[in-house]
Amino acid sequence: MINSKNNHRRKFLGELSVLLGAGVTLPSFNYRNTEKKKTGKEDYVVGHGEFKYRVDKEWGIQNPRKIPVKDCHEMVQDSKGRLILLTNETINNVLIYDRSGKVLNTWTLDLPGAHGLTIADEGGEEVLFMTDSELNKVYKTTLNGKTVMKLNYPTEAHVYASAERFKPTEVAVAPNGDFYVADGYGENWIIQYNHKGEYIRHFGGKGDGDSQFDCCHGIVVDQRDKNNPVLLITSRTKNEFKRFTLNGKYLETIRLPGASICRPVIKGDYLYFAVIVTQSWFSYDGMVIILDKSNRVVSAPGAEAPEYENGLLKPLVYDQRTFLNPHDVCVDDDENLYVPQWYSGKTYPVRLIRVPG
Repeated sequence: MINSKNNHRRKFLGELSVLLGAGVTLPSFNYRNTEKKKTGKEDYVVGHGEFKYRVDKEWGIQNPRKIPVKDCHEMVQDSKGRLILLTNETINNVLIYDRSGKVLNTWTLDLPGAHGLTIADEGGEEVLFMTDSELNKVYKTTLNGKTVMKLNYPTEAHVYASAERFKPTEVAVAPNGDFYVADGYGENWIIQYNHKGEYIRHFGGKGDGDSQFDCCHGIVVDQRDKNNPVLLITSRTKNEFKRFTLNGKYLETIRLPGASICRPVIKGDYLYFAVIVTQSWFSYDGMVIILDKSNRVVSAPGAEAPEYENGLLKPLVYDQRTFLNPHDVCVDDDENLYVPQWYSGKTYPVRLIRVPG
């Protein structure tokens, strides 16, 4: 699926298919929750410093016979406070929750590779951008599921031999309405379009150079400096973020050893992101990391306390109980976190309730 010999996720999926073909049994789960952890206790606090959270693994659980999920990829919150979940379960690609965990609505575009979910405000009307890395397409929809734009692979860029080489994973929207598509599972280009979906430029591509990527899995427009918005893009296999201008000029690299970063999420002055794995794709793993404006880790829910040595972050250590391959983090208006998980036994998102400092 993913056109990269160095991409560990592809290696995992390939080996997984071999295991399944050989009759190997993988961990099983029931819809009430994931396996009870070794402590047998599910109500506990994670995180560090001023960013501590009480773990709630019962939030949002549904009867899978009625509202199933497969891999829960990403979540966003709309202006009404509703939480929108994207899953690659084609029966209901989208689940819309209230904050109590009740499902208010579901709908589908029948996307088998539903992956990236971004919400944007267009003149007072909110829209969703979704990517499908199996169908090689990007969709723009209303919150009720009406498709208003569909993009195929960017022939104007002249860098794709076929549609199958384009495997988009994420979209970011700029203040002027331009949007950027990250081809994280394909050729690793960032494609810039105007608000009408017209091609502007592309930059990046796969490689080891400063301006290149190895799995540009996630992207966001970082507007913490109101006068100078920039793009923040993951190079997941390299355990890095990279900053670019909105015109695609490389600025800097932020290294986070051992962290396979999914996508950056900005809330206030802080940067949140899920780390899907730190050791092995065959060991349920992962955490959430929070960085301040100086790119220093202030909290790592799901991990032991972060440590620095000679100014450099030491690899973070999974706590062995909180997450199973977290793929994204959604921060609500009260700074609670919601964490959807990939390949986690079809589990529903984990909620982390902010503990007052």
